[in-house]
Amino acid sequence: MRLRNILIVVEDIEKSKKFYHDLFGLDVILDNEGNVILTEGLVLQEKTIWKNFLERDIISESNSCELYFEEKLDKLYPDIKFVNRLMTHSWGQKIVRFYDLDGNLIEVGTPM
Repeated sequence: MRLRNILIVVEDIEKSKKFYHDLFGLDVILDNEGNVILTEGLVLQEKTIWKNFLERDIISESNSCELYFEEKLDKLYPDIKFVNRLMTHSWGQKIVRFYDLDGNLIEVGTPM
């Protein structure tokens, strides 16, 4: 088996496509009725589709996983909810963690 994609649940596909493009330069590869594949293997799926499939509630900001990027974080989204502001680990790497528009945890760090 081979890992092909990472899927995250989003409330608004259009807002999320813009968010991930603005911050990380991810482009749409496939857009198919509530399912969007972005470059780098990130898949966005509308919350209603995922909830109907699972037949369970979706819990945002669950802190059970995170997306990790090594990029500069611009100030395009001033209302971002931070988990932690810029910090430096003991090994020297700087990171910041925040939630995307739907409560998915994102970590941005300097290259190691």
